[in-house]
Amino acid sequence: MKIYPGQSACPHFKQGVALTIGNFDGVHLGHCQILRQLRQAADKRGLPIAIMLFEPQPLEYFSRIRHTERPFRLTPLRDKLQLLDNGGFIDVAWVTRFNQVMANQTADDFVQKILIKSLNIKYLLVGDDFRFGAKRQGDFAFLQQQTAFETEQIQTVLSQGKRASSTAVRQALANGDLTQAHRLLGRAYAISGRVMHGKKLGRTINCPTANIYLPPHHYPLSGVYVVEVKGDFGKRKGVANFGYNPTVSNEKTQHLEVHLFDFNGDLYGKRLTVSFFAKLRDEQKFESLDALKQQIEQDIQQARAWQADEPLPVVSCCSPI
Repeated sequence: MKIYPGQSACPHFKQGVALTIGNFDGVHLGHCQILRQLRQAADKRGLPIAIMLFEPQPLEYFSRIRHTERPFRLTPLRDKLQLLDNGGFIDVAWVTRFNQVMANQTADDFVQKILIKSLNIKYLLVGDDFRFGAKRQGDFAFLQQQTAFETEQIQTVLSQGKRASSTAVRQALANGDLTQAHRLLGRAYAISGRVMHGKKLGRTINCPTANIYLPPHHYPLSGVYVVEVKGDFGKRKGVANFGYNPTVSNEKTQHLEVHLFDFNGDLYGKRLTVSFFAKLRDEQKFESLDALKQQIEQDIQQARAWQADEPLPVVSCCSPI
């Protein structure tokens, strides 16, 4: 998959292209169905496949300029692109920078200047809730009126009666329902980042942790979780804290710290992927480090017990056709 970052020129396809557009936050089962259908339509027409992504995601941009509460983000851009690439569906990903110019662009200008003139699309596939253009004035009916390309709409994808959507996944994670999130995603929820130096307090309470840097989005996780961690060492089971570390910190930035079971090695600078399988408890502020240590020991025992009884399947929903 070739990636065109937001600051580069828009890709142009002389022979035309089959395109889909959206945030694809989480790359869940609904997204995967769009990509499968897009591949089938593109192969039928002899076209390459492109996906147009927005960064930042529009709601993130508007929350920033309006100073409103930030929406939850499931998947940082790097992870999102990796998931899309792993699926084997996409030839080109264009990461479009969402800014005020894009926000002010009319639906007609978006179609004429970007979709037709710049990209030269011949086939467009969108979800049933797709909106675009200033004030979200563009929709499926508007796109169907265009004659330069064919537009199709994919219907809602259900997982055990629940609509597979990024909103539903965010809500499941915020509620601590990792099982429901897994169903909607088609895999365990996971996030990756590099291990950076932290305060190293874990060592002082006999629980060394890997402090994983994450892009500063607003994530729907908060608490202590049963996890599996993948790195160049293979896979290790563990327990993770995702939150603000209120016992030892007054920071307003979320942190991800992971304790790997039965591991002794240098992880600084390594990229780790953390998969979340169950929530053990909410994050809380303890009166002392000793009280925190006692709770962490209980968390570790609970996580080990959970992992001894439950399998840890990680199955991608976007496997190649």
